[in-house]
Amino acid sequence: MKTKTLLKVATQSIQKNKLRATLTMLGIIIGVAAVIVMVAVGYGARSRIKDQINNLGTNMIVITPGAQNTSGVSQGAQAFANLKLDDIDKIRRESQYVSAISPVVVSRSQVLGPQGNWRTAINGVDPDFQTIRNWETQSGTFFSEDDVRAGRTVAVIGQTVANQLFSDSDPVGQTLQIGKVPFTVMGELTSKGQTASGSDSDDVILVPYTTATTRLSGRQFIPQILASTSSEQDIPAAQNEIKSILEESHKITDGNDDFTVRNQTDLAQAATSSTQVMTLLMASIASISLLVGGIGIMNIMLVSVTERTREIGIRLAIGARGAVSRD
Repeated sequence: MKTKTLLKVATQSIQKNKLRATLTMLGIIIGVAAVIVMVAVGYGARSRIKDQINNLGTNMIVITPGAQNTSGVSQGAQAFANLKLDDIDKIRRESQYVSAISPVVVSRSQVLGPQGNWRTAINGVDPDFQTIRNWETQSGTFFSEDDVRAGRTVAVIGQTVANQLFSDSDPVGQTLQIGKVPFTVMGELTSKGQTASGSDSDDVILVPYTTATTRLSGRQFIPQILASTSSEQDIPAAQNEIKSILEESHKITDGNDDFTVRNQTDLAQAATSSTQVMTLLMASIASISLLVGGIGIMNIMLVSVTERTREIGIRLAIGARGAVSRD
């Protein structure tokens, strides 16, 4: 039979059995769509987790004081003040892979504003902090190196603080009071939302670390140092470099470091592994749906062939052949 005739017969068969044709198409559509949707959901979850991790910072490396023992008793991590501003200056001078570095002097304080008061986190940082955390301002500007060197009382605030202390007005140029010290608001940060642990990233005030150590906390040690590299591939080399620089600075020769150097790679790998398992699970479930749909289609096709057995017999009886020879 000619192809045109076969298409005509098939079309007539579909028109005569609309319900059967519809069910067959539904089996195919639902099965294929289930696979596509499940795989897409898995990849979407993986991408979302990666974005949340990247939201913490760009190629970020975290340096914190390590655990130490006093009379045989472990005081736990970050128990001693063994990170200094000199360490940051040394890393900045000698590192070939670190592109940005900033101390983070953390404290909490009651803050007064035109619309009320609010207790929040005060982070003393360097202007490089903006690059490391990839955190832009939606209005105003970030403070500069000159502000850090001069120890000026200027601040950049998160959106949660802005909403609590300034309501709907623009906070840039206005004054807030941290403890007993008045600060001028230079900028308002864009919203980053909640972290993976559920804390509010926008509930923060950033000030020059020199101002934080002299006017607010009164502490000269650094509880945390953040650094970043130009590319993700440079992170392992930067970590080894930072480790060597700090061991030299702290005169450590026995390998018992009094600091820790971590990055986000381990967290990213763990999250990616979890989403890969979830993707495979959902793809397996979708494949079962596709298999069930295929079995249903085969049954419908078997019924169709069985119903046409008599017709096929009549065609063969009058001389029909399975294929037309083209000699």
